[in-house]
Amino acid sequence: MTRDALVAAAEQAIRQGSKSFRMASRLFDRTIRERAWLLYCWCRHCDDVCDGQELGRGGSVGPAAMADASALTETVLAGGTTGQLPFDALGAVLAECPIPHGYVRDHLAGFALDERGWSPRTEDDLLLYCYHVAGAVGCMMAVVMGVPPDDDETLVRACDLGIAFQLSNIARDIKEDHAAGRCYLPSDWLAEAGVERDRLLDPEHRATLVALAARLCILAERYEHSARAGIPRLPFRARWAVLAAAGIYGRIGRRVRALGPAAWDERVVVPKRTKAAVMLGALAGAATA
Repeated sequence: MTRDALVAAAEQAIRQGSKSFRMASRLFDRTIRERAWLLYCWCRHCDDVCDGQELGRGGSVGPAAMADASALTETVLAGGTTGQLPFDALGAVLAECPIPHGYVRDHLAGFALDERGWSPRTEDDLLLYCYHVAGAVGCMMAVVMGVPPDDDETLVRACDLGIAFQLSNIARDIKEDHAAGRCYLPSDWLAEAGVERDRLLDPEHRATLVALAARLCILAERYEHSARAGIPRLPFRARWAVLAAAGIYGRIGRRVRALGPAAWDERVVVPKRTKAAVMLGALAGAATA
C-alpha cells in the first residue's frame, strides 16, 4: 500500500475504534495527525488481537494471534514490510519518526501480560502495567509530535499522561473487565478492603467498589497533573490536541467518581457537546501554556 492508502485506512480504523482520540487528533497539523492515525492503527490492532475483538468490539481474533502480531512487528522493526495494514502503518511511522524500538516492544509486553491472565499484586505492578499499555504509547506519540527521543524529561511527562488515561479507563471498565475474567485492582488493595476479587461486584460490596474506583481516579488525577508540566514543550497545535485529550479522558475518571454507586450501571462516556467545549477550552490553554 502507498502511504496515502495506509493513512486513509488508518483514519477509517480510528473513526470506528475511538471517537475521542480521533476528535483530539484532528487538532494536530496534517503531518502529525496522519502519523498519529498510523500509530493508532497498529496499537488498536494489537489491543484487539489480545482481547479477541475488532476495533474494540466482539470479533473473531483470539489471544493466540499475539505471537503472530509480535513476529510481524519485529519484521517491521527490522525494516521489512508485511502486506498487512496495521504493521505496515507502524512501519510508515517508524520511517518518518525516530521512535525508539523499546517503546514498541514495551507496548506489546503489556498485551502479553493480559494474554496470560496477569493481575497486579501491588500499586507498583498496576502502574507498570499502565506504562506498558498506555504510557509507552504516550512516549511514542511525543516523538511523533517532535519531541527528541533523548528528551527524557518531556517523555516522562508524556508517559504520565498515558498512565493517567489508563487508570481512568480501568476505573470505568471494572464491570466489563470482571465479566471478561480480568481485574486490574491490585490484590493488596482488595485485601486491605476485605473483599475477594470474585465477589467485588456483589451488591453488598458496592461501597467498597466505589472507594476502590475513587482511589484509581485520584491516582489518575495525580498523573494527569504531572503530565501537564510537559505540555509547554510541545508545538502549539500539539499542545492544543494533548490538552483536549487530557480534558476528555480526565472527565471519564471524574465522572466515575461523581456517579459513585451508579458508575457501572451503564458505560461512562463524554458527550460530544462536552468534548467540543473541552476542545475550545484547550485552545485557550494551549495559547497560554
